Order: sequence, then structure tokens, then C-alpha cells
Amino acid sequence: MTRSLSSPPPPSAFTAQERRLIRRCPSPTRVQAWLNALPYNTEKGGETLRSFRGVVSTGRAHCLEAALAAADHHLLRLVGEVGLLVHELQLRQLLLRFLEVVLRLREIELRALQADLRAALLELRERALREREVELGAGDVLERDGYRLETFAVHHGVPAVGYALIEAERPGRFDVDAADRLGIPDGPDRGRLQSGETVRLAKGTEVRPEDVLGPARPGRKIVLTGDTAPAASVVDASAGADLLVHEATFLADERDRARETLHSTAGEAALAAREAGVVMLALTHVSTRYFGHQVVDEARELFAETVVPRDFDVVEVPFSERGAPALVRSGARTRKAVVGSEES
Repeated sequence: MTRSLSSPPPPSAFTAQERRLIRRCPSPTRVQAWLNALPYNTEKGGETLRSFRGVVSTGRAHCLEAALAAADHHLLRLVGEVGLLVHELQLRQLLLRFLEVVLRLREIELRALQADLRAALLELRERALREREVELGAGDVLERDGYRLETFAVHHGVPAVGYALIEAERPGRFDVDAADRLGIPDGPDRGRLQSGETVRLAKGTEVRPEDVLGPARPGRKIVLTGDTAPAASVVDASAGADLLVHEATFLADERDRARETLHSTAGEAALAAREAGVVMLALTHVSTRYFGHQVVDEARELFAETVVPRDFDVVEVPFSERGAPALVRSGARTRKAVVGSEES
């Protein structure tokens, strides 16, 4: 239902500011027509305004003011700018409440993060008490899962060591024909034999790994010298290595300078690689006075399998039965063709 606006509400129903706005409103007849277009719903003896889209869309309601009295003295006002201000204030109140909730959640998150940080610090402190730093010396060995790291003395005028990374031996190849002859069925027993375990077959026969495996296959070996002058300890530590990474600060024309500074020439590094029987020699720590091809040429006169890696190059070291080490130009950036004997 709608309330007729032919007679205005009592002045006490509005504030002074609202009364000033009312005087600028359209005539009651026009306001009545606009309000008749609005949908109403009667609930609990009071009229609840459900929508005023029709009024706002007219473009003439910017100063519309009206008052609708409900049966239980409930007063609902729709007052142009005032009504919009009221709605804006309500939205701002909702926004403030939302921000309060967000801040509360952030506070809870920060407390949880602080608790996690305290727990992490306590764990680090306890770990530091359990562990202590140990400086390695020449001849020390660090055993790890599947490999070991051995240190060896180098010659550089100060206490210094090189490193040899040595993989453990791998089981020999599984002889399928021998397993068939022994009556070993396909399945877990063959896997256990290849892992080095002895198995007993259903008929009571005991089979040992060496009955079906070939000779043990060596792991890979990589040696890094760091700064050093020529030293017998380097040759000993590099024996049979797949890859020797050796410094070559100078060429033969600066041999005296190399002696003074306890560095090596490319030729001296190549001699060490030849004597140690390594598969590939990679020269590093090259002086900027030389080009890569100059260093390679000198070293290859004594050891053919020599490379000079550049920044972002990669040396791939496969198992010996799968081929020799290979230099991959810019391999750390993108996969490119393997470089053979050509050097730039």
C-alpha cells in the first residue's frame, strides 16, 4: 500500500535540514506518482521499501524527499541526497567492519608465523649444538651414500687441498642366460641377486650374486685440483679419473712466472693428465692474456683429450660403458650439440 502525500507529515517528523530540502521537492502530486511506481511489501505492520530504482532512473529524483508513516509509528524516509548519504555511511560502516576482520586475521597469521619462526630458530640452535664445523686436511675422506670425497695435498705455498669425487662400484651386468640355466624365475629373486643378496630357490638351491653377475663396474671419478703448481700428489690422486679439472694459469712462455707464483702451465697440466691416465682434461683458471685455442693447442701436444670450458659450458661424464666425457657448449643454458675436438 502507499501513503498519500496530499497532506505533508507533521514538521516534527523531519529535521531542520530535511525541511529545507523538502521545500525544493517537486509537487506532492508528482511525488505521489513516482512513489506509486515503487514496489512495496507489508511486513509486521510496517511498510518496507524494496526498491527505488524507478525513481533514481528518472534523473529527476536527485532532490526527492518523502516520508512514509507505518502503522506502528515506524518512519521510513527516502530523501534524495540525504538518502544516498545514509546508504554511503552504511556502506562505509560495512567496509570498516570488513577491514577489522581482515586485520584480525592478519594478526592471527602473524602470531602463527612468529611461532613457526621461534620453532625454526630453536631447531637450528639445537642442530648447531649437535654439529660442528670441521676443516678438512689432506688425506681426509667423507663417506656419503653412493660416493666418497677424498682430499689430497696440492702445492701452492699455503695449506690447500684438492678433491676427488669417487662413486662406489656398481654391480656387474646381470647374466640372463646364467639365471635361466640355474632355474631362477623372473621376479624379486633376480632383483635381490642384482642388489648383491644371496637367494634360496624353491627347490633348495642357493644362488650367490657372483653366479649370475659379471665383474663389478667402477663408478665415475672426478678430480679438481684448485690452484697448484705441478705436484706428484695430484698425479696420484687423479689416477684413472674420468675427468681431471686442472688449473692452467700460464703457457710455456711464462713458465718462470708460473714457478714464482706456484701455478701450472697448460703443458704441465697435460703431463699430469697423461701420467695419471685420465680420460679427459679440463683446463681452468686461464689467464685473460690468452685465448682458449692457444691454451688448448699447447696442452693437446701432450694430451689430446683436452678442453677449455667457458662460462655456462657443461662437461657430461657418463658411465664408462656408455662412452667418454663430452663438452657441451652453453649446456647450462640450453641443450646444444656435443662439441668434439674443435675449439674456438
